[in-house]
Amino acid sequence: QVQLVESGGGLVQAGGSLRLSCAASGSIFGFKAMGWYRQAPGRQRELVATDLNGNTPNYADSVKGRFTISSNNAKNTLYLQMNSLKPEDTAFYYCYLSTTWRTYWGQGSQFTVSA
Repeated sequence: QVQLVESGGGLVQAGGSLRLSCAASGSIFGFKAMGWYRQAPGRQRELVATDLNGNTPNYADSVKGRFTISSNNAKNTLYLQMNSLKPEDTAFYYCYLSTTWRTYWGQGSQFTVSA
């Protein structure tokens, strides 16, 4: 069974930076992609960034140039470096891992950007 454990949430001021981590454990077969979604209160879930197994990452327009997705394969860990944070980045952030057969989700990590 694959498990994803996130860390790195909290409170940060606008203009600041934060890094989220997502550690994967378990046997992973048929890997396709990992990435991050976010959901703010009253808003639809939004795909933030996707790491397509070594291909050029995809980013939501709202975070391009500010967020960077990366991975440490030796540690089976995915990261989301977030710079120039804005209050509208406040949300619950979920990492996910997609395989040929299913998608796994982390427990979510909340952070708030104060104005």
